[in-house]
Amino acid sequence: MSHESHGGRVESVSFALVVTSDRVLRGEQQDLVTPLVEAMLSDAGHRLVKRLVVGNNVYEIMRDVLVFVTDPEVDAIIVTGGTGPRPRDVSVDAVERIADRVLPGFGEEFRRRSLERIGPNALLSRASAFIIAGKPVFVLPGSRDAVETGLSLILEVIGHLVYEARRG
Repeated sequence: MSHESHGGRVESVSFALVVTSDRVLRGEQQDLVTPLVEAMLSDAGHRLVKRLVVGNNVYEIMRDVLVFVTDPEVDAIIVTGGTGPRPRDVSVDAVERIADRVLPGFGEEFRRRSLERIGPNALLSRASAFIIAGKPVFVLPGSRDAVETGLSLILEVIGHLVYEARRG
């Protein structure tokens, strides 16, 4: 569990990760996202405490996110994969269905930063952030580059966001 400090921020946040990938789930592709997330969180003084891999299925994604938002060990959730325009890209739709709040500025800034790095295709991403049951949930594209971009942004705001989300 995290430790609060003065100044309206949580210093150490415990994360859960939901990797949405049919190929990783079937063992056809190696999960390259989890090691990156673990390393970036650790370097910033946070921890990855839970992880699940799920296919591109709206109901399974909803179930796994709900499991994590009700887990007292988890402060925030990251979902990777399923943010594009293809019919199988359902992660944003799944999380949005169970969200209490949408934080539109996160997706806007993610796309702005991605636009600088990869060009106009960044505008096709539906990367988003939500609050569910008082916990931040971020949905990022599944590529390593996109996860790095998104996680860098998350790390800039997560301490204050967890603090604010808990205030009720």
